[in-house]
Order: sequence, then C-alpha cells, then structure tokens
Amino acid sequence: QVQLVESGGGLVQPGGSLRLSCAASGRIVRVGDMSWYRQAPGQHRELIANINPTGRATDDNSVRGRVSISRDNAKNAVNLDMKSLQPEDTAIYYCRAVVTLSSTAGNYWGQGTQVTVSS
Repeated sequence: QVQLVESGGGLVQPGGSLRLSCAASGRIVRVGDMSWYRQAPGQHRELIANINPTGRATDDNSVRGRVSISRDNAKNAVNLDMKSLQPEDTAIYYCRAVVTLSSTAGNYWGQGTQVTVSS
C-alpha cells in the first residue's frame, strides 16, 4: 500500500558529506512526521532526526550541527544532509513516515540504505 524508497547511501571518506533521500508513494492521503534512523552493526536502531509537516525539525545530540533534515510535502519526500562524517556514522540509515491512507494510518519504513565512512 505504501512504499518508502531511500537513496543516496554509499562510501564516503571521513570529513565528507552525503545526502540521503526518501520518497513515499501509494494511496496516500497525508504524510505526518518523517524521520531518519540509523542502525550500526550490533547496535539498536536510533532516531537521529525528525521533521513534522510544518517543517519543524529536531535532531539527536549525537549528530547536532552535522545533519539537516528537510522535506518536500508535494513529493512526500524527506532528505537528510550530513557533513563532517566520521567512521562512527557508518550504519544502515532508514527513513520512517507516519502515513494516513483512506482508512488507516501507521508507521512505514524504508528498506534502508548503507552509509560507510572510511578512508
């Protein structure tokens, strides 16, 4: 019913930058909060940034000052711009969206995109 497709992951050198994108598609009536999470090997999935439909954004202390989350409501899309990346940022990055369909609403997740920070 709803698909979230992420893109933009890859290999980047320490100190580099990357933009992740995620777009939701399907019989969508409304998209609420959109978020980015990451999960490093052996670690729990953690929330790193969230943005509500009006554009109010919050981010985790671990990435503050290095990430910027934005969204395009017309495209049901969310972006995550990351800079000054370090090896500890290596993880699978997932987007999540609260999506309202005609008769239901719920959390939907993307399949994840790998980000590897290494020289």
